Amino acid sequence: MDLQNEKCVMVIDESLPLGLIVNTAAIMGITLGKQMPEVVGADVADQSGNEHLGIIEFPVPILQGSAESIRAIREKLYQPEFVDLTVVDFSDLAQGCKTYDEFIDKMGHVDESGLQYFGVAICGAKKKVNKLTGNMPLLR
Repeated sequence: MDLQNEKCVMVIDESLPLGLIVNTAAIMGITLGKQMPEVVGADVADQSGNEHLGIIEFPVPILQGSAESIRAIREKLYQPEFVDLTVVDFSDLAQGCKTYDEFIDKMGHVDESGLQYFGVAICGAKKKVNKLTGNMPLLR
């Protein structure tokens, strides 16, 4: 990933309870790690010689959004202009499932318009990511 020209952000619904915000970020982060394993750095050792697994090599700002703004971004991400971005979304349907088989089954029976997005992670060309999220504040 060219850090000069690429960017990765997460937009999470600020109205969610803290536990769901954290869960949404964790789930999307794990999925990004699977999709982009090259961005995880090498394992490191501290001065005592203890090993620590590698972490992502660049910051991933978490931005504050609303359910409506996240839906609007997600809809834009289906347009051809943004097809080259890596996108991870997390919804109420996904959060409510106990197993992945349940998730697969339920997703196959719901229209996209019926999903309530808790968050979306976007990685790719900085200009495109900024076009979608450049005016959004950090989630604090």
